[in-house]
Amino acid sequence: MSEREQLRLDRYKKYHLPTFSVLASEDAHGFLEECHRILGTMGIVESSAIAFTTFQLKVAAYQWWQSYMLGSPAEAASLTLAYFSNMFLREFIPQSLRDTWRVEFEQLCQGSMTVSEYAVQFNDLSRHAPALVATVRERVHRFIEGLNPRIRF
Repeated sequence: MSEREQLRLDRYKKYHLPTFSVLASEDAHGFLEECHRILGTMGIVESSAIAFTTFQLKVAAYQWWQSYMLGSPAEAASLTLAYFSNMFLREFIPQSLRDTWRVEFEQLCQGSMTVSEYAVQFNDLSRHAPALVATVRERVHRFIEGLNPRIRF
């Protein structure tokens, strides 16, 4: 690691960083989002973002990363942050749970929620069904479809 990267890592570590060790109570998606938010704030470029994110992996999660690195060293050098994130989520969020969230998103309606509550739920579940809201137009259309005819504020 270069001296410049070491300085960035030292600065990165000063944030209240999440760690991820594969405990049942941990949110894999939330972990990645928080890491990406901090890295984006710091202006960390993609090549370093993976190294900084994996620095926060502990126990079984770190062992998973080490196995990946040992099994594909040439591929790991050209890994993109998006590919790493998808690989990470596939590994640590069971497909059955992702399917459940996708179905919840597909069936989401405002019901007795306020518009604000509905928006929070919509945003939370939509991250599990990116193909359904791939464009802004699709996202807006799906959001409006889920609203009740009488909008509550």
